Amino acid sequence: MNTPTINIVLFTVFAFSLSVWAMQHNGRDAASVSSCYGDCYKEYEESNGGVVAIAQAQAAAKAEASPAELGKGIYAGCVACHGPNGGGGVGPQLAGQSADVILDKLQRYGNGETLGPQSALMWSQSAQLSDSDMENISAYVATF
Repeated sequence: MNTPTINIVLFTVFAFSLSVWAMQHNGRDAASVSSCYGDCYKEYEESNGGVVAIAQAQAAAKAEASPAELGKGIYAGCVACHGPNGGGGVGPQLAGQSADVILDKLQRYGNGETLGPQSALMWSQSAQLSDSDMENISAYVATF
């Protein structure tokens, strides 16, 4: 074998060994993670409501949430450019703009319109949003 091949083999063995060691020393007891069944699971369901009850509670909370509350979670993807309070940075300032203005801009970006120097970035961002996502983000941004 040549030197580069030996280096690749050694690195692969090292990386694999490190992964195995990390899994064995992560501070979790494998039995406590995956062995809850029977009476254990019944106790879990009684205290937490079970998976279905938890999902129903989350859906009910989402249905009762205001558009601004729903938009807050979606806005997390906007923070890197527009700042946590819409103050701007890489992207322009959003704070102080109305929900209608923000919604109009998101829809226009979604249609591929150029509104500024970073429109190409916004085309891809708005393409990931549904109409209700855009409405909710707009409602949240209007709270800044």
